[in-house]
Amino acid sequence: MNNEWFECKVRYDKTMETGLLKKTTETYIVEALSFTEAERRFIEEMTPFISGEFTVTDIKRARLAELFESQDAAADRWFKAKVAFITLDEKTGAEKRTAQQVLIQATDFRDAVKNLDRCMEGTLGDWVIVTITETPVMDVYRYKQADQKPEFEQ
Repeated sequence: MNNEWFECKVRYDKTMETGLLKKTTETYIVEALSFTEAERRFIEEMTPFISGEFTVTDIKRARLAELFESQDAAADRWFKAKVAFITLDEKTGAEKRTAQQVLIQATDFRDAVKNLDRCMEGTLGDWVIVTITETPVMDVYRYKQADQKPEFEQ
């Protein structure tokens, strides 16, 4: 199964600590097979948390090679890192870099770098961090396999 990551944005009235309602837009990442499934799953995941009406304002592919979640309960931020894998061209001897985007859950920038280093430890090739930036992503919803019934009952 070849799931993809989708960046979904939702707009709704959020109740602030003062009790006032404020229009807000939040970004989430959803793992799904298609745009249609991403929207359906996103609405399904958001419905229990939002009282009142909400609108899915945008869905687009999030070109992520990997997603690294943290076990730390305090890790409430998501950082996008551009990682370059370094290879050598055998004929010319030139260094070639292939960039990929990864998403890292962490408490702050330093923690994001540590988590990325830890997650990339087993990588066979050489790699370097090109950039790390904090994202507005609030949460990530991984793909859940639906309960499948057997094709033939016994």
